[in-house]
Amino acid sequence: MRSSPKLSLALLLVLCAPLDAQSDTSILRKVDDHYNHLTSLRTHYRERYTGMGMDRAEEGTLVLKKPGRMRWSYAQPVGKIFVLDGKFAWFYTPGDSQAQRIPAKQLDDLRSPLRFLLGHTQLSKELEHITVTPDPAGFSIAGVPKGMAQRLKLLTLVVTPTGAIQQMRLEEVDGAITEFAFSDMQENAPVKDSDFLFTPPDGVTIIEGISPI
Repeated sequence: MRSSPKLSLALLLVLCAPLDAQSDTSILRKVDDHYNHLTSLRTHYRERYTGMGMDRAEEGTLVLKKPGRMRWSYAQPVGKIFVLDGKFAWFYTPGDSQAQRIPAKQLDDLRSPLRFLLGHTQLSKELEHITVTPDPAGFSIAGVPKGMAQRLKLLTLVVTPTGAIQQMRLEEVDGAITEFAFSDMQENAPVKDSDFLFTPPDGVTIIEGISPI
């Protein structure tokens, strides 16, 4: 007796669904495994922000080190930095009379999702509503970072088949978009603790502030 087309399609969907789920889990695990063994990371980044009537492109060097430290050194303008020393986040642009400081626990900055790259993490626990789709570079992983749903609509990671993150795209609920592209990655690169210390220049005062874009 011949089976009906509807029955055959239903059977195919049942058989394929577990395979898709298994594939998605495998990609997430590869990303976790790729970064959880690292103690430090140095990479070049390109950043583009569009929103609030602005279209801004910047680039520089990003350095991360366990536990929970990062430094964004901007090539333009030279001297602009964002530093997370594990306890505080610091923001400073050359020429400003003030440097902003905010406790790390209160940090609500779009660079925050990168901290999981050097932590003992699982993407499946860091993101909600995860989807995994093919991408020319490998795979695209999308979801909403837990605790940031009021600000972020979607975080998308473009990863290689081996689990290396090449791009990050953050879509805010107000429509603004921030994109990061990473290149020249140096894993477990020599990094000094002093790289994450910030001392304000003479004449610059420290204020308790909010995270800038």
